[in-house]
Amino acid sequence: MYKNEIIYNEKIIKDFKYSKKILKNLKKNVTIFGSARVEEDDKYAILAKKLAKKLAKKEINIITGGGGGIMSAANKGAYEAKKAESIGLNILLPKEQHPNPYTTKSLTLNYFFARKYMLVKYSKAIVVFPGGFGTLDELFEVITLIQTKKLNGIKIFLIGSNYWNHLIKFLKKSLCQNKMIEKEDLDIFTLTDDIKLIEKQIHKLFK
Repeated sequence: MYKNEIIYNEKIIKDFKYSKKILKNLKKNVTIFGSARVEEDDKYAILAKKLAKKLAKKEINIITGGGGGIMSAANKGAYEAKKAESIGLNILLPKEQHPNPYTTKSLTLNYFFARKYMLVKYSKAIVVFPGGFGTLDELFEVITLIQTKKLNGIKIFLIGSNYWNHLIKFLKKSLCQNKMIEKEDLDIFTLTDDIKLIEKQIHKLFK
């Protein structure tokens, strides 16, 4: 048991140490979350690539979970821009998660909690595309950290009005009406399909 605990602790230390080594000197970063399951021609993958490329052309680094789908599309957009880093922080999983080939800096982490922390620690904005449990986990963790003042000065954008509308209704009708959250908590994120608006607001964060 003691030996297993040592190995566990060593893996945690490595996750944080090597992630920090990759990210600590990068000043302008945006993190993009989204499903690993969508194809390259999916409308949201196309939007992710387009947004990432536009941001990267302005020397804003793109950070993703390093896998396929939305992550791959975003990394590809940043990679093609050739003016910023395209970063992938991958995770060891039994299926789905394989490193995409469009990163300039990459790392495979052992633990989700370390990965989630490093994905947002150095970013000024989080753009969340449609995704499953993993994407929801990442989204709500960031919302909670902002709500509890553990993260400050970070903007969250949700892309995909049709996809997220049912969730927004749930937050309003169940959480707000039952006073589980304050109405103002819904202002933590912005729901929009306008990537030009997102791009403009992100640029303001780095001025």
